[in-house]
Amino acid sequence: MLKAPAKFSFLWAIALLLHLASAQTLPAQAGFVQTRGTQFVLNGSPFLFNGFNSYWMMNVASQPSQRYKVSDVFRQAAAAGLSVCRTWAFSDGGYGALQQSPGVYNEPVFQGLDFVISEARKYGIRLILSLSNNYHDFGGRPQYVNWARAAGASVNSDDEFYTNAIVKGYYKNHVKKVLTRINTITRIAYKDDPTIMAWELINEARCQADYSGKTLNNWVQEMASYVKSIDNKHLLEIGLEGFYGDSIPDKKQFNPGYQVGTDFISNNMIKEIDFTTIHAYPDQWLPGKNDYAQMQFVQKWLASHWTDSKTILKKPLVFSEFGKSSKEAGFSINVRDSFLNTIYMNIYNLARNGGAIGGGMVWQLMAEGMQPYFDGYEIVLSQNPSTRSVILHG
Repeated sequence: MLKAPAKFSFLWAIALLLHLASAQTLPAQAGFVQTRGTQFVLNGSPFLFNGFNSYWMMNVASQPSQRYKVSDVFRQAAAAGLSVCRTWAFSDGGYGALQQSPGVYNEPVFQGLDFVISEARKYGIRLILSLSNNYHDFGGRPQYVNWARAAGASVNSDDEFYTNAIVKGYYKNHVKKVLTRINTITRIAYKDDPTIMAWELINEARCQADYSGKTLNNWVQEMASYVKSIDNKHLLEIGLEGFYGDSIPDKKQFNPGYQVGTDFISNNMIKEIDFTTIHAYPDQWLPGKNDYAQMQFVQKWLASHWTDSKTILKKPLVFSEFGKSSKEAGFSINVRDSFLNTIYMNIYNLARNGGAIGGGMVWQLMAEGMQPYFDGYEIVLSQNPSTRSVILHG
């Protein structure tokens, strides 16, 4: 191996020092994002954002040789004007898990999450970190229930995630472990790091045992209070898709023909919940409907939740997941771009006409060479210039 010239070594050392400094201090990220009425604020000024989802980041970053993919996405996202990323802070059981068994953690995977947070800080991007999953992907509710069953608890269904004391204890332990984690790169505890914009209790909570939303309500109240008892600096949201429940029956007309055990109104009334969220996947929720009908649904979905967030809940709304799948019949890049453009226009118009909407987050951005992770909704900014342009001007 050739030894690097002294000049190169000096420049490399300076670059490394600058990198380390930027990873720990970023003037643009001073202060925590907060809420004021139906607005997000940062350092006293309104904070509106264009954001994205990249759930895979911790998982990929757990392999140091793959971390460049995280950096690539943050770099490209920042260049496209995106300032908030939503990603997973959970992975339960199974190969390469963060939490291998209740209370037992995989340090290299945790260091992957450390890297994600430090890189977000470097590129001026804030994070919404989700703490669990409704689905079995990356463990989620089914894994927690299986752990409790293996420990001798009498649990019959995944919905007992919300009611069983042992399962709830496992979840609280995970919350505490993540929130009190000290980042090995920045040396900042997660609960003290303004790079994190918000915590999310669970991705797309659902409860088949009680469609009214009341069972979930009790769980959200308990867990939201617990999160705030550890960390009262960060914002907190539930992770809801936006389905209406029984508290205001007339609202159920906006659901796509069914409800899922959540109640957008009553769940978000809980005072520890700082802002509301909705998702929309009309290609999944309204199969067989044409693009026009699906878009009409999304526009009514967004407008209804915007009105509720503004007038009933009096909290900011985030459209935290939306996308168009390449696996659906009739897909084209133009169709996706048109779909995204319409959503961005709606978000912009609602924000302009009286606030209450804080931002939108497309599902989802990936780096080049990530085909095993592709789900049909993936967008690689460097390979999709037209979609990048739509997002940039969103």
